[in-house]
Amino acid sequence: MSRRDPQAFADFVAARSGALHRAAFLMVGDAQLAQDLVQEALTKIYVAWPRLHDATNHAKVEAYARKAITTTAIGWFRKKSWGERTAEVLPEGSQAGHSESVDERAWLWQALQELPVRQRAAIVLRFYEDLTEAQTAEAMGCAVGTVKSQVSAGLAKLRARLGDDVLPTDLIEVTR
Repeated sequence: MSRRDPQAFADFVAARSGALHRAAFLMVGDAQLAQDLVQEALTKIYVAWPRLHDATNHAKVEAYARKAITTTAIGWFRKKSWGERTAEVLPEGSQAGHSESVDERAWLWQALQELPVRQRAAIVLRFYEDLTEAQTAEAMGCAVGTVKSQVSAGLAKLRARLGDDVLPTDLIEVTR
């Protein structure tokens, strides 16, 4: 397709922007940065739209979107050398009005934000986006072996920081 189809692009944005924002948020840990990241990725997608959009292959656009978000996030952290923005104090057990699962998620979220950006991206793509190793490698622009090592190293850091009893069962089983 050699021409831009603004309506098809608008439909894609309307259908997928929520999911793209959630993935971006998990990668950068800040809602405003995630919005900026999605906007940057959507700009790249729009430029590439004539060669990406195919009425029979929506997976191609989705894969390109994930790759644009992932590589842009990694590039931002490399170029800007942004430090991790973590909370000053971790919660000590359950707080009034919060369940244990909320506390566990807060601890997991804190630990996830302390991972290097490539390890965080690999874990988000593999376990949150539920991509295969090959799909994750494509999105990150690296080899499958690199995905395996990034996930392994990231999960090892999470295990060391949180322990096996805090990590979700599906993450623990993958690392054993």
